[in-house]
Amino acid sequence: MDITQPRTYTEAPGYFRRLGILDWLYAAALLAAALFALNRYGGYMDIYEKVILVLSAPTFAALGWHWKPMRWLMPAVALLALGAIALYGGSLEAANTRFWLRYMLSSQSAILWMSVCFFLSTLFYWIGFLSRSQAGASIGSTLCWAALVLGWTAMMVRWYESYLIGADVGHIPISNLYEVFILFALITAMFYLYYEERYATRQLGPFVMLIISAAVGFLLWYTVSRGAAEIQPLVPALQSWWMKIHVPANFIGYGTFALAAMVACAYLLKSHGYLADRLPTLELLDDVMYKAISAGFAFFTIATILGALWAAEAWGGYWSWDPKETWALIVWLNYAAWLHMRLMSGLRGRVAAWWAIVGLLVTSFAFMGVNMFLSGLHSYGKF
Repeated sequence: MDITQPRTYTEAPGYFRRLGILDWLYAAALLAAALFALNRYGGYMDIYEKVILVLSAPTFAALGWHWKPMRWLMPAVALLALGAIALYGGSLEAANTRFWLRYMLSSQSAILWMSVCFFLSTLFYWIGFLSRSQAGASIGSTLCWAALVLGWTAMMVRWYESYLIGADVGHIPISNLYEVFILFALITAMFYLYYEERYATRQLGPFVMLIISAAVGFLLWYTVSRGAAEIQPLVPALQSWWMKIHVPANFIGYGTFALAAMVACAYLLKSHGYLADRLPTLELLDDVMYKAISAGFAFFTIATILGALWAAEAWGGYWSWDPKETWALIVWLNYAAWLHMRLMSGLRGRVAAWWAIVGLLVTSFAFMGVNMFLSGLHSYGKF
């Protein structure tokens, strides 16, 4: 089906008819898991969290139908995370005494293994790229998938560990710089792997993995220099169900904007004749850049709206021109202008690529620079 054409009412049933028994079993398993979690842990949730949990089943089912690797990624993460939880036996001390927790499945161990896999993935992608080796690129892709499994497992286990510290401490692990850098790396890698499969090319891996490795490198430095891996109670401003949807939406935007910028770097190299015989066509690079920015802009828009609703609940107003809010608006306007020029004026080529790279610099300042150099209502996010 041509996605540029409007969908007719007769096409939806046809789509469902194309789903096989495995697709429906996958959806049924997700629904069963959501209902089990609702029955087992519903007493600890408010109505908003219950709605999010129930809606997650059809959301991830649709995602798994569209992108088949999700059908094994989610069960793999679930099995590893549940195995780690069973090994804990309700005590954090088990992380120091049980082999598999200490060296593999505790959140900090899994994050270290995730980091190693991302670094090695970057190395093998570059080996494959420079030597024109399909084997090198394939190993890089496999290691990236391994990093995803370990990273998401670490996030699930860290969530459980926070509740072992105390019921009043437990929270979803997206509340500080340490946790959101992990989230950024995982989301960026997932979007890259989707485009890798969608366009049947691994030639973008060396570029995208560079920024993921940079994020992981910062994460490790931040862990060692600041002791950031320690789980801390949420500050009052973050004790809200809004955080569970606002932050992930934001970082889908950040991750796709970063991916677009690295693809833009590849575009500029190709357009100037560097590594031209190793890179995909300019048309493909341009299309990936456009689709990544479009997806990121959609999620960043949702995140901005959710942030305004959260602000109204927390501070009594939808907008206060806090530095973080102001720079979020600047990021939004930058990519809105990029997409407007693309759709209205046919923006292409080197100008679009340079703009995407500058956009990443603006986004990076909004993400980290504001926390480092400015103060405001979001000062709880300082380094």
